[in-house]
Amino acid sequence: MLPVVELFYSLQGEGFFTGMPAVFIRLAGCSNACRWCDSKKSWQADKHPRMEVAEIVAKVLPFPVRMVVVTGGEPLQHSLRSLCRELKRYEFLPHLETSGAASFSGAWDWICLSPKRQCPPRPRFYSLADELKVVIETPDDFAWAEENAGRMLRECVLCLQPEWSRRKSIVPQIVDYIKQRPQWRLSLQTHKWLHID
Repeated sequence: MLPVVELFYSLQGEGFFTGMPAVFIRLAGCSNACRWCDSKKSWQADKHPRMEVAEIVAKVLPFPVRMVVVTGGEPLQHSLRSLCRELKRYEFLPHLETSGAASFSGAWDWICLSPKRQCPPRPRFYSLADELKVVIETPDDFAWAEENAGRMLRECVLCLQPEWSRRKSIVPQIVDYIKQRPQWRLSLQTHKWLHID
């Protein structure tokens, strides 16, 4: 049984797969409590209905895509082995969006690690992530991004993403930073810019 905030079909708005259609499963429960979180409604697991894995997968089946993004909250506050197993049984490609602060579970086709200062990732995630996406709120966050990039134990996509409420002031700084350090790329929350649900 997993607490599901919402399950919906849309376009991936940020990171490496920006613009691609996917089914999103947002799970409830998160202890990171980021002040700039845009899904605070997902923090408390007990405020959302719990669904059997079979029921979740049944709701995913009608959609015409293979990519399924499991996000939160912090989805790894739950064991996700059964969910991944059932998704893969129907040839879906499960993607994970995580802070890396909780124990790892599941079998994923893509892992996006978005580390948070207040709850740093567990070391294992530095060898598992396919994508590192660091939210930049202030110039101090560039050092945090580099610290995490330096810990990656495999080659992965490196993304810097402006914190939405600071985008006007921080985007020019991110652009300048990336121009000087081309190993990074810019990730924008395009779904917010374009008002895509």
